[in-house]
Amino acid sequence: MEDKVARPIAQPIVGKRASYPFQVSIACWIDLLGYGGMIAAADFNPLHIKSREALRQLRDFHKVVASHSARHFPTLVMNDGAVAYRDLSLRSPSVTFDFLIRSWELFSEIKSLEAAAGHPGARMVLACGFRMRGRRAGMDASAGQLRSILARLQEGRINTEQAVREAASVRPTFDIIPQLQANFAFTKAYVAESSGKAGGIGGANFYVDLAIFDQPGLGWITLGEPINWSHPRLGLSADFAPVLGVNWRDRAPVAPEGVRDGLQIAEQLTGDPNVLHALRQAKKI
Repeated sequence: MEDKVARPIAQPIVGKRASYPFQVSIACWIDLLGYGGMIAAADFNPLHIKSREALRQLRDFHKVVASHSARHFPTLVMNDGAVAYRDLSLRSPSVTFDFLIRSWELFSEIKSLEAAAGHPGARMVLACGFRMRGRRAGMDASAGQLRSILARLQEGRINTEQAVREAASVRPTFDIIPQLQANFAFTKAYVAESSGKAGGIGGANFYVDLAIFDQPGLGWITLGEPINWSHPRLGLSADFAPVLGVNWRDRAPVAPEGVRDGLQIAEQLTGDPNVLHALRQAKKI
C-alpha cells in the first residue's frame, strides 16, 4: 500500500498585505434624471414654489445614498449625483461581487422611490479601472492645528476643556478624498453616464462594465444586450450591459460564479498577462 503524500496547499499569487502604488478600483456613479429640469423650471430659485418638489427629491436621494453607505461602500454625494468606490481584491472575486450587489441594491431603492413619486428615475454606471494611491498628509492645514492642540495638552500648557474647545473650532479649508483622485474607474463611470442616449447609455437603467465577468450567460444575473461604448476624445472605451435583474441571495458570496478578482480585471483592462509584474515594478508618484 502506497503512503499518501499530502499535497502542499497552493499559495496565492498576491500576498494578503501586498500594496502597490496603483490599485485596481471599482466605482459606480448615479445621477438623478429629473432634478435638473425641475429646478431649472424654478429658475434655480429655492424660494420659488416650483422648487419645493425638486429640493424634496434631492433630499430624499441623499437620504437613500446615506442609508446604503458603509465601510466597504463609501460614497460621496455631489448635488444630484453620487459616487461609491472601493479597491478590488487581487486575491478574491468576493469584493467585486459585494460591490456589484451593493450598487444594485442602491439603484433599486432609488428606482422604487423615484417611481412612487412619479419622477423619471436615475441612471447608474458601474465601471472598473486603475487608480493612483494618494494621501492627504501635508495638504490639510487643520491636521497641523490638531497636532498642536494635542502637543500642548500633553505638555500641560492647556487643560482638557480648552483642548476640546479649540478642537471644536477647527474648520478645514481644504478637503480631498484620496481614493477618488486619478481614479479611472470613476472617470469611466462618470463619462459613460454623462454620454447618455447618444453614447448608448440611456434611460433610467443600471449599466455594468462587462470586464468584471469572465463568462456570459450567468444564472444569477440577467443582462441586456452589450453596448460597445467609447469616448474617442478621451480615449476611453468599455463594453457595458444594462442589468435587468439580480438573483443573488442563494449564492455563496465567497466565490461567486463568473466574477473576476482585481488581478483578473487588471489583466483584462491592459491585455497584459504580466500586469502583476508591472504593478510590482511601478514607482510611487
